[in-house]
Amino acid sequence: MALWSLPDLVSFVREKSPFYRRLYAGLPERVASVTELPVPKQEDYWKANALQGNELLTGPMNDGVVFKSGGTTGNPKFSVFAREEWEVFCAAFGRGVAAAGLRAGDRVANLFYGGELYGSLLFINKSLEMSPVAVLQLPIGGSASPEETLRLVRDFGATVLAGVPTTILNLAERAAATALDPRELKLRRVLFGGEALYDDQRQRLARIFPGVEVGSIGYASTDAGLLGYADATCGVDEHRAFDGDTLLEILDEETLRPIEESGREGLIHVTNLTRALMPVLRYPVGDRGAWRDPPGAADRRFVLRGRSEEAARVGLVKLYVEDVRRALGAAAAEMKVADFQLIVLHHDLRDGLVVRVAAEAATGRAAAAECVVAELHRARPLYAQFVRESKIHPIRVEWVRPGELETNPRTGKLRRVVDRRGSAAGGA
Repeated sequence: MALWSLPDLVSFVREKSPFYRRLYAGLPERVASVTELPVPKQEDYWKANALQGNELLTGPMNDGVVFKSGGTTGNPKFSVFAREEWEVFCAAFGRGVAAAGLRAGDRVANLFYGGELYGSLLFINKSLEMSPVAVLQLPIGGSASPEETLRLVRDFGATVLAGVPTTILNLAERAAATALDPRELKLRRVLFGGEALYDDQRQRLARIFPGVEVGSIGYASTDAGLLGYADATCGVDEHRAFDGDTLLEILDEETLRPIEESGREGLIHVTNLTRALMPVLRYPVGDRGAWRDPPGAADRRFVLRGRSEEAARVGLVKLYVEDVRRALGAAAAEMKVADFQLIVLHHDLRDGLVVRVAAEAATGRAAAAECVVAELHRARPLYAQFVRESKIHPIRVEWVRPGELETNPRTGKLRRVVDRRGSAAGGA
């Protein structure tokens, strides 16, 4: 349930947050509609949300919880919730998880990740705790070995697996490798989040765990917060908006005007009516989507259509455009780089990334590519770790001539991130 009305929230953040005071300087004293608000630039938002000299927050971080939210090693991003905001967030998401197919008495193996300010394990644990459906939690975590996880799932009779697809698939492959009889397990449902689950992965799970239903645990992020839930009416990649808690918008990527009709793709933005310490108003989520239901429908359904240009999500690893820009500047300056784009692929049950670089120099490419990859691994140690664990494919640098990068055929603008993975799913 919302803590704020939109007019009151806008008035509050204008008074308390220097960032929003500047952003809303030209607005009337009282704002009635979200469409009256300007859309913040993501880079400006995170620049204001600094550990020192913060200009985004509306008050001190005294009582609540802080999570890491992407960013490079030298410029870490963080997201903070006041205590009451955290409770409201998890309670709402818990209702969504219940709608995703929980049953009273389910034993839920929570395989999400925790530690080092990573929020998923704690978030799902708290959401399940506050869910209206009574379940027994098994907080195993994503770092346990597949062997240990499988033993716990079997010994405690887990009926639901909740985790990221890579962890769940690794567990399934371990079960297949040990010739485990699925009848030894009591699994009936898999709830995934944090990354997409693709058709080939669904088919593989169906072969290893026949009869087990698969669905999204919900759609949320550390920075944007509450985004969507999946119920029995939702198809693959579909979720419902949390009316009352959020104002979800799909905006035209060129004009940033709201899209109301169904089926037309745009950029997902969210205004969170339950957060005021770190305000989220018309925030660019970083995903593309399209409405499924007509305007005015309650908890209007929408479908996810992959990532937008702010970042490339490869498995669980988020690579920001600025990460790659810095890596190219540090490692490939002599190549006379004209521009670059990120191609996200999916094959052989895993995501992968191609950094396509347009450069004039034709020599020294192999050495420069190695340096670029090394710089990206330095900025994103988790990427290298997941490559070693065969959870994602290694980064590949592909050199092209200037002018050969893909552009938007309608506008001629460079497509900074190209997602070729097919359909996409929600995340927690």
